[in-house]
Amino acid sequence: AISFVGGDAAGDHIHERGTKNGKRVQSNKGAKNHGTIMPDSAKENVLNALIGASFGAAGQRCMALSTNIFVGDAQDWIPELRAKAEGLVVGEGMDAKSDVGPLITAQSKERCERLIQSAAEQGAEIILDGRGIEVDGCPNGNFVGPTIIDNVTPEMDCYKEEIFGPVMLCMRADSMEEAIEITNSNPYGNGAAIFTQSGGAARKYVSEVDAGQV
Repeated sequence: AISFVGGDAAGDHIHERGTKNGKRVQSNKGAKNHGTIMPDSAKENVLNALIGASFGAAGQRCMALSTNIFVGDAQDWIPELRAKAEGLVVGEGMDAKSDVGPLITAQSKERCERLIQSAAEQGAEIILDGRGIEVDGCPNGNFVGPTIIDNVTPEMDCYKEEIFGPVMLCMRADSMEEAIEITNSNPYGNGAAIFTQSGGAARKYVSEVDAGQV
């Protein structure tokens, strides 16, 4: 048997070659995890959770919460989210003061920066731009600082592709039902989360959202 976790291209190749040779193949490929932020949730707790879930490990986690859908009045929290992210310290991974370390390869950095640029060109608003950041003592480091892209829509490349870096996409919806529809329309369904204080809303979300983990 073969078990793989990684990108789409490698996963497809391994699955094809493995099954042709009679192997059982488990291939876990790209991810785009969605959070739905309801206006009745505890704002400060939510913002702190989003910072950790999106930017921890420089976003290089299969379960990083890279896409967040703000419902109704929760959209007013995005400037405060930006302020918290702006305060994160980018630095060398062994430095205890660092909140966000480097990306794993130069190619990862290039992919992040390419998708950030594509978002700007396709009409999104980059409200916090982590490109071009410099870290003392690491002139050749693969650093991208925390980045937040607002007003993202489903047809944008940054939404259709897995970024796998410290980049948070912010989308907007008028209702939980619209947020669920957005989440379910994305081909990647690793995980999904809802932030709410309503038990009824949480149960409805769990029953209707299509994701591997909720």
